[in-house]
Amino acid sequence: MTTSHPSDNAVRGVIADDERLMRDQLKARLAEVWPELQIVGEAKNGLEAVDLVAQHHPDVVFLDIRMPGLSGVDAARRIAQLPAPDGSAGEAAEGEDWSLPEIVFITAYDQYAIEAFEQGVADYVLKPAERERLSVTVSRIKQRLALRGTDDEPPAPHLQQLLHKLAAKLNPGGTPPVLKWIQATVGQAIQMIPIEDVLFFISDEKYTRVQTATIEALIRKPIKELVDEVDPDLFWQIHRSTLVNTHYIAGVTRDLRGRQIVSIKGSNEKLEVSRSYTHLFKGM
Repeated sequence: MTTSHPSDNAVRGVIADDERLMRDQLKARLAEVWPELQIVGEAKNGLEAVDLVAQHHPDVVFLDIRMPGLSGVDAARRIAQLPAPDGSAGEAAEGEDWSLPEIVFITAYDQYAIEAFEQGVADYVLKPAERERLSVTVSRIKQRLALRGTDDEPPAPHLQQLLHKLAAKLNPGGTPPVLKWIQATVGQAIQMIPIEDVLFFISDEKYTRVQTATIEALIRKPIKELVDEVDPDLFWQIHRSTLVNTHYIAGVTRDLRGRQIVSIKGSNEKLEVSRSYTHLFKGM
């Protein structure tokens, strides 16, 4: 894992590929088509890529879709769970514009990622990276970066949901695990709760609260694990520590500080949406 220090206001990037020659080739092509991009880190596997993103908070990440230990898709899912630069749970520091990096997958097999690419969550470059195709990707990334934080920024699809589907494409012999029941502690008893009855999950440092219309229970499974196990069409992550059942979303309002607040059917509790997930309710 290698790093470098960018100059102020530079557009920053991270490259992850288990083949050094491929990293070098991509870096050379990027220098030709995007000279203002500064590569602040190079990783040879998915875990190193996640660490580099957590360290540098780049604007764009180039991920080899097939890497040992942790695939590019799995690395992207972990990157989507990273806290903001100030260390808070998905929140930017006051006055700071925190956004997840743009994701570009590097792949020899474009069929793995067509769905996400078509929906604009990520782009892709086929190996070996050709100058003409890379120029198209760079133009798209530049446009999305330029629109961030403006009224013209397009609403983004749910990243975790699309990455969940991509993971299934990468493993055609099996399907991602989807929870059907939650085994939770209610008082002194263990109770089986159907997943569709859960209004929302909220985590603290040790436990995750499971809330239904009639039951409040505790489990030890953190949100970052639940995200990979629940149906992404049923549960949306709206905060680093919160998953909400879309069937029970009553509405979204803004408080005096401009934060989005989700109201839940069958509960008086109000759930805050962190800045990383406000795109889910854009236009509401």
